[in-house]
Amino acid sequence: MQLRRHVLTLWSACVVALALPAVGCTAQPTAGASAAAFNATDTAWILLMIPMAERARLLTELAPSRAADPALAALAADTGATLRADLRRLRAVLRLSGVPDTHPHEGHDMPGMVSLDTLRAAADADGQAFDRILTDALRAHFAQSGLLCTGERARGRADRAKDLAAALAKSAAEGASRLRAVP
Repeated sequence: MQLRRHVLTLWSACVVALALPAVGCTAQPTAGASAAAFNATDTAWILLMIPMAERARLLTELAPSRAADPALAALAADTGATLRADLRRLRAVLRLSGVPDTHPHEGHDMPGMVSLDTLRAAADADGQAFDRILTDALRAHFAQSGLLCTGERARGRADRAKDLAAALAKSAAEGASRLRAVP
């Protein structure tokens, strides 16, 4: 009996030792009335949308000096302004969640996120070559943003995050529609 208790105690200690690092690596809200409304989907969505918007914004800032198509340059300017506002709102909701802005996706290249390679290629391109890079990257950004926002709205818990996801999904759909209309 005592051997069995000893084995169970060791097994329990191993489980706890293995679980602690995993728990420490996830975005967990801090205590507080508003933070309690956020679940892991909410915080993961916010922490992913911030770098996606930052990278897309960096790309749009290149358009005034590189784009050949004035309509595409105008779309990029409007998209950049929208992304700056989106970033302010995302960071405000992140603060409400109680999760620190630790940049867990820094350096990652994920579907729909403007990659660092794309940013470098865009910085080296101009005219129609730049327009193709911008168009392809914005198309992917709008599509993935809409998809992520749909996931947040379905699985998130915090009303503020879900409302923001609805607004960002609408904005992404409008951006995609405008992009399709560019000749």
